[in-house]
Amino acid sequence: MKLYIKQKVFSWKDKFTVKNEYGEDRYYIEGELFSFGKKLHIYDMSGNEVAFIHQKVFSFLPRFFVYTGGVQVAEIVKEFTFFKNKYRIEGLGWEVNGDFLDHDYQITHSGRPIITITKAWFTWGDSYEIDISDGVDPVCGLAVVLAIDCVLDIQRNAAASNN
Repeated sequence: MKLYIKQKVFSWKDKFTVKNEYGEDRYYIEGELFSFGKKLHIYDMSGNEVAFIHQKVFSFLPRFFVYTGGVQVAEIVKEFTFFKNKYRIEGLGWEVNGDFLDHDYQITHSGRPIITITKAWFTWGDSYEIDISDGVDPVCGLAVVLAIDCVLDIQRNAAASNN
């Protein structure tokens, strides 16, 4: 299954729609404007919350939790490295590798690629293609990708504020 995300360029809070390969809306993502740490809600097109992502605020390194059905299913932790971003996904048995700054990476399970993320270049705003293998929960896959994107967003904002 392929999902496509095109984030809005000028938005006070995260708000965007995820489409499938046929251009149909599949999920709606909305962030909380006034909250401690980043929080994202993933809704199906009927308005039901299917996943929730939140940042652990007081943590040395960025750490996000993913919930589906009110149950924590994953924890995404940015590991301490000097030259290259590295993430650990706890709870799912998934590993992630690739070039995160260019949004070109894979999530694997037992060495087998299960999710591939690529960035569409030369577009207005950030656009991504998420290719999720059959048998993988698309909501969980989408939530993990969004959590990693949240960490990258925090890094971009921190770098911009230091300039």
